[in-house]
Amino acid sequence: MSLNFNQYAADANSFMKEYAEKLNIEDKEKAGRILSAILHGLREVISTEESLQLIAQLPMFLKAVYVNGWSSHKKQRVKCMIEFIDLINRFDGVTAINDFESDKKTIQYIKITFLVLRKYISHGELKDIRTELPIELKSLIFEEFLI
Repeated sequence: MSLNFNQYAADANSFMKEYAEKLNIEDKEKAGRILSAILHGLREVISTEESLQLIAQLPMFLKAVYVNGWSSHKKQRVKCMIEFIDLINRFDGVTAINDFESDKKTIQYIKITFLVLRKYISHGELKDIRTELPIELKSLIFEEFLI
């Protein structure tokens, strides 16, 4: 098996350019922190089994983002959007105040992230993930997919 790291890097750069444009920000590093924080927040909320099914569908560069820093520990219990936003902010760390700016902006970034990821994640997998999310997150994150 040949590992084509140059192709992974090219795919990642192309994705990040598109993602940053969708977020309407010019800084690809900021876009990367936002993507990472949202994916890590999702990883905390859904089961390990569902995470594994999700990453099976992602391209290599997104798999790397998703699993970076993943460890086995008790999952965080998130019941509402504010708790999910707080979780995302914790994953982003000290840059969260500048990256996400407000809860409204964070919600917008969550929606955009899942719209962009839609090209990699099947409708069935999105429905499976949706069943594990609190009610408030179900309608917010996936409302665009269920039309």
